[in-house]
Amino acid sequence: MRLFVVLLLLLPCLLAAGADPQAGKYFRITIVDEATGRGVPLVELTSVNGVQLVTDSQGIAAFHEPGLMGQRVFFQIESHGYEFPKDGFGFRGKAFDVTKGGQAEASIKRLNVAERLYRVTGAGIYRDSLLVGEETPIERPLLNAQVFGSDSVVTALYRGKLWWFWGDTNRPAYPLGNFHVPGATSELPGQGGLDPEVGVNLRYFEDDQGFARPMARMPGEGPTWIVSLIPLAGADGRQRLFASYVKVKGLLDVYARGLAELDDTSQEFKPIAEFAMDRPLFPEGHPLRHSVDGVDYLYFAQPLPLVRVPANPDDLVNLDRYETFSCLAEGSRLDGRRPAEAKLDRDPAGRLRWGWKRGTPPAGPRLQRQLIAAGLIRPDEALTLLRDADTSKEVVAHSGSVYFNAHRRRWVMIAVESGSLRTGPDESGSLRTGGTSLLGEVWYAEADTPLGPWVYARKVVTHDKYSFYNPKQHPQFDKQDGREIFFEGTYTHTFSGNPERTPRYDYNQVMYKLDLDDERLALPVAVYDLAEPGSPSRLVLPSEPARLNQPRRVAFFALDRPRSDSIGVYAAGPGRLEALGRAAADGAAPLFYALPPALDNPPAGTVALREYVHEDGVQRIYSTDPKLERDGYSRADQPVCRVWNHPSQVELPRE
Repeated sequence: MRLFVVLLLLLPCLLAAGADPQAGKYFRITIVDEATGRGVPLVELTSVNGVQLVTDSQGIAAFHEPGLMGQRVFFQIESHGYEFPKDGFGFRGKAFDVTKGGQAEASIKRLNVAERLYRVTGAGIYRDSLLVGEETPIERPLLNAQVFGSDSVVTALYRGKLWWFWGDTNRPAYPLGNFHVPGATSELPGQGGLDPEVGVNLRYFEDDQGFARPMARMPGEGPTWIVSLIPLAGADGRQRLFASYVKVKGLLDVYARGLAELDDTSQEFKPIAEFAMDRPLFPEGHPLRHSVDGVDYLYFAQPLPLVRVPANPDDLVNLDRYETFSCLAEGSRLDGRRPAEAKLDRDPAGRLRWGWKRGTPPAGPRLQRQLIAAGLIRPDEALTLLRDADTSKEVVAHSGSVYFNAHRRRWVMIAVESGSLRTGPDESGSLRTGGTSLLGEVWYAEADTPLGPWVYARKVVTHDKYSFYNPKQHPQFDKQDGREIFFEGTYTHTFSGNPERTPRYDYNQVMYKLDLDDERLALPVAVYDLAEPGSPSRLVLPSEPARLNQPRRVAFFALDRPRSDSIGVYAAGPGRLEALGRAAADGAAPLFYALPPALDNPPAGTVALREYVHEDGVQRIYSTDPKLERDGYSRADQPVCRVWNHPSQVELPRE
C-alpha cells in the first residue's frame, strides 16, 4: 500500500515531465557525433517511401510506423555540416531491424568545425527523447510559454541573470503570434543554471493565457524589434537595462527607431528617446565594453564594432555623442541606393583617412565593397575585407557579434556571410555566394583590437539551402577560460529559396560550441614591425605592442601557435630570424609559426618572407616585397618561410 501511495504521488510529476506511457512501442534511433559520441540534433532520416524523422536535441529519433515494425528499414541519413558514409551504391544511410522497444545507434562525421548542441527555442525540443522514455535536461522539454518559433536573439547579463529577448514569435493557436518582443530569463551556469553544453532553462514572461507576452510594445503600427540590448549603471550605481528598437512595416522597411528602458516594476520596456530616421548612425548590434585612453566605451558590432559611445546613460540617449569609424567625410550623408555618390575623406595628397568621426555614417563591409565596385576606393584602402584563410576568397560579413576572449587574448568574431552580393563569377561562370546557402555560412575570426585587423577567417558552420542568420556568441557561457565558446543563430528557410521547412526546428534558435584549441582555428594573426621605415626590422607579436605607446605597422600575418603544416621561426640573434622546424635545439620558444619556404602548391594569400642583410652583416630587414631596395642591403638567396599577406594599408588607431 505504501508503495502504491508513493507511485500515486509521483504520477503527476511524471506526466508533467511529458513521459509517454506508450514509450515501449517506439524504436529508438540515436545519431552520434563520431568524434565526441554526443547525440547530434537536426539529423534527417528518410525511409525509402519518404517517411521522415528529425533527431531531437539529444540526437534521438523515435520511430513507429504501422506495417513497418518488425521489418528491416533503410533510412537515408543527412544533416547540415555532417556527413554519413556512402555504401557501395552511393547511398548515404543505414538499415535497421525495427522492433517495438528496440534501439540502434549510428555515428555521423562532423564536417563543421563547430559542434551542434541543441535547439534553444520552440516546441518539441526533446519530443523524441520523451517518446522513447529518455530523461531530458530542461524543465519544459515539449512546450514552453506556447512558443513555436522565435527570431533573432539579443541577451544581456542584468541583475545576476541572463535576460533573453527575441523578434517575432509563433504560437500554436494562430499563425500570427507576438510581434512586440517576447522575453525570458535564465540562471547563469554554476549559479543555478544548466551547463551550456546541456541546455538552457528559459523562464518566459507570460500573459494570462500562458503565451510569451509582449515586452516592448512601442508606439506606431507594425512589429517592434529590439536590435541592441544594453545593461548600464548610472551615476548612482543602479543597474539599468536599455534597448534600442526599430518599428517595421512590410517585410524589412524600418520607419521609426529609438531607445527604451526596462521598467523593473512592470517588467516592460518603455520608450525614452526617438531618433530621427535621417540621422546617419544608430546603436544597432550586440554591444561590447572597451576602454581607450581612460574612457569606457560601448561599441556596437554589426558585425564590425564601428559605432561607439561613452558608456553612461546620459550619452547613450544622445546621438551627438556617438562616433563612427569611417572613411567618409565627417558630417556627410549617404543615400544607400547611390553609394557611388559617397563623399570620401581624403587628405591633400589623396590618401584615404579612416578615423572616429561624429555625425557620419559607418563604413561597414557592404559599403566598403560597394565603394570598391564603384572605383571610389582601392581594395587595399578598405578597412576590413574578411577572407578565407585557405583560399583567400573574400567573405562579406553580414551580422554577428564580437567579444574579447581570455583564452586567445584577442577579440573574436562570429559572423554570418552575406551571399547576396555579387562577388564575381567562378570557373563555371556562376556567381559565387561563398557556400551552399544565402545566409547560412558562419565564420570565425580573431583580431588584436575591436577594429581589427580583421582579415583571415575560418568557416565553422555551413547549411545546404537554409538560413542561419544573426549569430550571437554568449560570453557568459565560456568554459575553460574561453577555450570553449558558445553561439546560436536563427535556423530558418526564410531568404534561403528553400520551400521545405524542417519540422519543429524551422524559425528557431540552435546552439553550437567551438573549441578554440581546434587546429583548424589556428589562423594567421598580425605580426607587427615597430621599426621606422628603412630601419632594421623589429618584429613582434600582438602582446608586446599592446604594452608599447608607439605606432604599430602590420608587416604580415603568421601563426601564433603550431599546426601540422607549420614550422617555427625563431630569433637567432638580435634582429635575426631563422626557421628551425617545430622546435629549437635549445628549447627556445618561436617568435611565430609559418609555412615552409618551398611548397609546390602554396596556399593562396601566402607570400615568401625574405631577408635583406646589411653590408655590416648584422642589421636585417624582413619583408614580403621581393623587390625591396634599401641602401646597403642585399637580399638573401632563399626565403625564410612563407607567411600571409596583409591586404590593407589602413593604419588602425591604438585601441
